[in-house]
Amino acid sequence: MSTTKSLSDGKTRREHPRLRRYKETLLYAKYCLFHPFDGFWDLVHEKRGSLAAAHTFLVLFLLTYVLRLMLTSFQFVTAPIQYINIYERFASLLLPFLILCVANWSLSTLFDGKGRFKDIYMGLCYSLVPYIIIQLPLILLSHILAFDEGAFYNVLGSLSIIWCLLLAFVALMQIHDYGPGKTLVFIFATIFGALVIIFLLLVFFSLLSDAFGYFASLYREILFRLS
Repeated sequence: MSTTKSLSDGKTRREHPRLRRYKETLLYAKYCLFHPFDGFWDLVHEKRGSLAAAHTFLVLFLLTYVLRLMLTSFQFVTAPIQYINIYERFASLLLPFLILCVANWSLSTLFDGKGRFKDIYMGLCYSLVPYIIIQLPLILLSHILAFDEGAFYNVLGSLSIIWCLLLAFVALMQIHDYGPGKTLVFIFATIFGALVIIFLLLVFFSLLSDAFGYFASLYREILFRLS
């Protein structure tokens, strides 16, 4: 029994530093919000961030987006709840986000960028925090505000998006060690690269669908001839 207890205590001691590390990297997002230049530099170069925290922020961002559509007062969001497909909404944000990360990482070599895919992903995930901390309270606030007070709601909603974009800009600048001008050019190149990737994926799946349809019709024809 004592052996079992010691093993259990040893496991607890091994897990505790990881949990503490996870909490520290979660709370570090607060520093990135108000000190983005130092925050995002230390996030990747001083190992102040973690993939676990980045995954958490991405999941919370997706959940916040869906909850906003489903629970916000009808005065401010007109999306019909009965037609909302949660999985499609998740995919409509998650896939473009991941494609942008891939495009940014792929083009970093051409632009002499220093960021790894892990760094880019973490930086962009941490940049989503303002959307979470502003939009979640806005869901409750939408049921308190009158329609005439909608300007306040719209201003806060726009602030959450603008803040995210500014943080993403600074994150990429610090991760790749660029200046503001080169970062702006790099972002436009990333968007273009993401569109190219999406186009190639659409072409690939279209050809795959045509090939599947061809072999399916060929199989049916063979069965018809044999019968």
